[in-house]
Amino acid sequence: MAAAAQAQWRDQPSRRRGLRYRVQAPLDVSVLRSGIPDTLPGRSVNLGEGGVAAVLAGELLPGEAVGVEIRLPMTMDPLRARALVRHHDRLRVGMEFVGLSAEQQAAIRDWAEAFKAEPEPAARAKIPVEPGAGKGSESGGAGGAQPPTRTRRERGWIFFLLSAAILLAVFWWRWNRGWEDLESGLRKNETTLEQRPQVHVPAEVMQKLVTHRVDPEYPAAARPANQQGVIVLDVLVGRDGSVVDVHALNGPEVLARAATDALRWWRFEPYRVNGQSVVVETTVAVEFKP
Repeated sequence: MAAAAQAQWRDQPSRRRGLRYRVQAPLDVSVLRSGIPDTLPGRSVNLGEGGVAAVLAGELLPGEAVGVEIRLPMTMDPLRARALVRHHDRLRVGMEFVGLSAEQQAAIRDWAEAFKAEPEPAARAKIPVEPGAGKGSESGGAGGAQPPTRTRRERGWIFFLLSAAILLAVFWWRWNRGWEDLESGLRKNETTLEQRPQVHVPAEVMQKLVTHRVDPEYPAAARPANQQGVIVLDVLVGRDGSVVDVHALNGPEVLARAATDALRWWRFEPYRVNGQSVVVETTVAVEFKP
């Protein structure tokens, strides 16, 4: 069944959106399965504002939501983003970025221009041309006119291709909208079930239970105004130690968004009460300096 699904993905036309650049860079893909995070190392094949293709040391399933961390050549900070798996064939996987910020898109473009990355445009469909087409116009006169049957046949092909293009566009729009609705529905269901804290734990206690920390990056958009300060976040930690919800309680929006994006990747040891892991609410303070 998995082989049939992969064959179906190979037979479908490319859904790539936007220009891709050929780049081989190390990356890590994190996926949450049964409440347990799993990290797959690999290398990129191409990269663009719409997504990334890579070769991974493991398998993913089309439709899985993952976290991607790409270490681009000659750059100090890695590119971190959320993505959806759109295609998987053996060890090669295609992922579409979800919620990529304007700063991250600009960073990809700036990197491609600075290091003259080789573009890899998506393949375009070619409309078949019948042998001998255009000869009548070159020869001129009544003897070079095309027969009416050929003209009707060509019009039929054009109508067929236009209809197929419209159907594919409608199918792509509904398919993409379906994924967005499904992801939104899953996120709402998970949040509804998990957003019931059973106990509030002080920040200093939860800091000792941190097992995986992601430090937020200082946003480029905050540099012109030299914004700084401490952002306090209200964090909901699930029974498995993952962050199921987080929102900022103060600070500028650009700093609060950067802190929130980083905290979503944190992991804690499960907090236990009477031997049972519980959902807890706590606070985390993040300091930003330019």
